[in-house]
Amino acid sequence: MKHDCHYHPGEPAKWHCGECQMHYCTRCMPDADIRRRQALCPRCSKAMRYLGAATEVVPFWNRLGAFFRYPFHSDPLMVIAICTLVPVIAPANLIGILIWLVLALALFKYTYAVINHTAEGHLKPPSVSVAFTGSGFSIVILQLLVFILMGGLVGAAAMLGGPLLMMLALAFVVLALPASIMVLAMERSVGAAVNPMNLAVLISRIGTPYFLLYGYLILLTLASGVAQDFAINQFPFWLSQPLSGFLNSTFTLILFHMLGYLLFQYQEELGFASDIQDESPEVDMQQRDRSTRFDADIDMNLKDGNYDRVLGMLKEALKRHRDDPLRIGQLYQMLIAQNDSAELYQYHPRILGWLADRNDGESIASVLGMLEQEEPGFRLDDPDLTVRCARCLYHRQQFKPTLRLLQDFHKRFPDSEQLAPAYLLVAQTLANGMDQWEKATAFLTFIQKRCVKHPLHEQVPIFLEQAGKREPLKGPKASFVTPD
Repeated sequence: MKHDCHYHPGEPAKWHCGECQMHYCTRCMPDADIRRRQALCPRCSKAMRYLGAATEVVPFWNRLGAFFRYPFHSDPLMVIAICTLVPVIAPANLIGILIWLVLALALFKYTYAVINHTAEGHLKPPSVSVAFTGSGFSIVILQLLVFILMGGLVGAAAMLGGPLLMMLALAFVVLALPASIMVLAMERSVGAAVNPMNLAVLISRIGTPYFLLYGYLILLTLASGVAQDFAINQFPFWLSQPLSGFLNSTFTLILFHMLGYLLFQYQEELGFASDIQDESPEVDMQQRDRSTRFDADIDMNLKDGNYDRVLGMLKEALKRHRDDPLRIGQLYQMLIAQNDSAELYQYHPRILGWLADRNDGESIASVLGMLEQEEPGFRLDDPDLTVRCARCLYHRQQFKPTLRLLQDFHKRFPDSEQLAPAYLLVAQTLANGMDQWEKATAFLTFIQKRCVKHPLHEQVPIFLEQAGKREPLKGPKASFVTPD
């Protein structure tokens, strides 16, 4: 069953809290330990259930092409080639029979490994070594025992209830065979693979798609038979034998991959969780940015309408990290959205500094307007911040707010090193923005007389000359001539 994240509709859920009945995606749970499949609910702090890829996996009927391409990856092709070509060149004696038997066991082992591998979320085939190394060869014997017990079940039904009961038992065995193969591959238990109740539960949990898959499997089996028959009838024996074996192995891998994918698709209904593991590397929990948990909590609280809580979280964060630009920006957006001029007044130095760093003159003008409403006659008490904000306003052609911000700068900050830059900015605003050349000249003259030791003092004559000619006040032109 597909579940979307409660806070991000359209985003597949990865976690479910049984206490809150809430679904969360990876964006909501950046601190979750996916490798261990552990996470605590952001609401109630209870352990949550990992859903894996159950809510985002593509239905098997939408990826039929991928199933048919599956055996043609390098690893399964090598397994098929070894298991079909080697018996052809093997000697026709006891050793040849032994080689054929070992390779048949390896092929069957590999096909059952495909089910487990796919159900765990690996959409690429297992490596060649899986077929020929390690344990797992007993799966063939277990499958033979399953077939024997299923045959015994049909025989017992014939003896107890006659032909009618036998046909019903046979119909159930044929219908439940794919389910039995899936159970055997996952649990390695003959009892579980032949238990009618166990098989009926698996089929009922998957539902209608099981019968759709069953139809595909019948078509695959028929196609495999037709292809092998064509190879046997149309080609000489030396070619038809390996070709028939190749076709049979190929269709078997397709079939078993489809069975594994069905388990993967309906993992939630079947009570386990796995994720797609071939597309992206796991993220080491030690490398996660711890602030992402904070951002996720802010996002969820905003969507829940807990604005006061978000405000409190941001204020606490700024107590720990006073000049964190990310938190200052979030606080600014929160206060503007709430039109909270009182809190804006309290944090205005940091917010205006953040806006000045972004060269956002329009927002600076808006904030200054709100501060003026909160405190009529408001003035900044930091000369450096005043000039930075005024420069942003000037570059955004906010000329009147620029002059208002720098008004009486020499009275408010008589000893500031920013006096010359401030009044040069006033002169540029008056001249370049408002065509008030006489007033601009007066401020330039003030700088010339008052700020003798400031580096800008040497450039004042150039500005005065430009003002006299009513040229834009831009200062001296850049020179690339190296003095002798």
